[in-house]
Amino acid sequence: MSSHSSDPSTPDRGRLPHHREVSFQSPDPSTPPGEKILRRLREELFMWLITVDATGTPHTLPVAFLWDEAQSSFLIYSADEEDRDRLIQIQQNPKVGLHFNLDLSGADSFILTGEAKVSLDDPSFDQVPAWVEKYQAFFSQMGGLTIQQAAAVAPVALRVRPLTMIARF
Repeated sequence: MSSHSSDPSTPDRGRLPHHREVSFQSPDPSTPPGEKILRRLREELFMWLITVDATGTPHTLPVAFLWDEAQSSFLIYSADEEDRDRLIQIQQNPKVGLHFNLDLSGADSFILTGEAKVSLDDPSFDQVPAWVEKYQAFFSQMGGLTIQQAAAVAPVALRVRPLTMIARF
């Protein structure tokens, strides 16, 4: 028996209620969902990056990020040696997932799919004013690292272009 029902009054057990997948577009701040998404994109310090290895096994890691509205992409910095496996995974399969932590209610959740690539065009994050503004206090609280010391640890810039979004509001 199929777990999916054709009866519209019966919930589809294959999907969470009130979730829908759509092509990604920059959020519209004049709408409540768009405003919520933009606030999280600007204020959250970390999100989860999901890559897949050559055997198809997913790997999830929290990453610091900057939402670049002008390019409609995420800017993420990675350590070259420490994250070598993830960088290889991205080169072999650029399709990735991104998601934010949920609160206990699971409200205002959204998951993104996208394509990642190593960016040779982006400078070190200590040279990106918006990144410095967002993370300077965090790094100084983490063992007293300066933004320059933190940038030296994670010199590889990644760009992730969102393709789809599954959201619940």
